[in-house]
Amino acid sequence: MSMKKKKTNLLDLVRQLAITDFKIKYQGSILGYAWSLAKPLAMFGVLYLVFTIFVRIGSTIPHYALYLLLGIVLWTYFSDTTLTAMRSVADKGDLMRKVYFPRIAIILAASITAAITLGLNMLVVIAFMIFAHIVPTGLSLLFTILLLLEFYILCLGTSFILSALYVKYRDIGHIWEVLLQLLFYSSAIIYPLSIVPLRYQKLVLLSPITQIIQDARYVLISHDAIIPHNVLRFPYVLIPYIIPVILLVLGYIYFEKSAKNFAEEA
Repeated sequence: MSMKKKKTNLLDLVRQLAITDFKIKYQGSILGYAWSLAKPLAMFGVLYLVFTIFVRIGSTIPHYALYLLLGIVLWTYFSDTTLTAMRSVADKGDLMRKVYFPRIAIILAASITAAITLGLNMLVVIAFMIFAHIVPTGLSLLFTILLLLEFYILCLGTSFILSALYVKYRDIGHIWEVLLQLLFYSSAIIYPLSIVPLRYQKLVLLSPITQIIQDARYVLISHDAIIPHNVLRFPYVLIPYIIPVILLVLGYIYFEKSAKNFAEEA
């Protein structure tokens, strides 16, 4: 079989798995995709009320509602993608024992399904921006696409590692859920980085999650958002941008090395 044929078969398989996953996700649901939007919007509504009325942090930040909504939409993508992809290989154990196919297709399909939902949610964010009289330019949209590509790489690399580990060690599911809570509160999603002391800003911005969210806020909403280039010197400023690539490479190698045992262990 030619290399071109193999690539075609893999792409077809990923497409079919992604379509199946997307249908199963909303199967039997009256509202369908609206539920994927309802989750970040509900979280946004609660946090917006808390941080503008009770704590009053958000009331001092221009366009805080958009800051918060964008951060939650991006965070929801990372959380849902990694949680779903982590369990995806183990959930398809029966299928793998019946039919041989490239195991990487499972993770690619799960990541694409989540990326479709993210794209739809980002359209809603842009609609909110236009309603707030913030019209994104072509250049800002281009930079946003690049940031989303970086985020996809980060999620994919993380998913490779988590899914391979989860097949062997189911405790990884509980550990990752705890780590997600820690990451949520340490990634400047619900609070502005301006209230964080400078020495801790440098530490927080080393995280690619924080970097992506802050960069997206900077290019889409306001240049008041603190980004890595504001507080990190060269070469440290490169760290959050390099981490996703390193995770993707290491994750892919580990996943492929572990894939031969998935059918027996899942």
